[in-house]
Amino acid sequence: MAVEWSDTILIANLADEPALSDELALICEKVEAAGQPPHAVLDFAEVSYINSSNIAQLLRLRKLLDASSRSMRLSGVTDDVMSVLMVTGLDKVFKFAPDTLTALAGLQLSDAD
Repeated sequence: MAVEWSDTILIANLADEPALSDELALICEKVEAAGQPPHAVLDFAEVSYINSSNIAQLLRLRKLLDASSRSMRLSGVTDDVMSVLMVTGLDKVFKFAPDTLTALAGLQLSDAD
């Protein structure tokens, strides 16, 4: 599940439910416990659907990271998951990347600014 790529970026390769809820909860706990949390890249390539609880967890994680001036990227989002995010209007709230490497590059570039 969660793998630290560096001290400043956390990469999480997420899976479908029921693991997804547990993984997102663990990431939120890690971010809350950290003095200066890392940026986060959440890889949704293996996630085929999300529910309202998952959406609430993503919004909570985004809020925690924003409070510490950290960013989050969702990568590899499947069409089914993206359609849920679009219907809820969250496609305008989250930042997306086609894959993990692109998400990492985007975070590193924004960190350099």
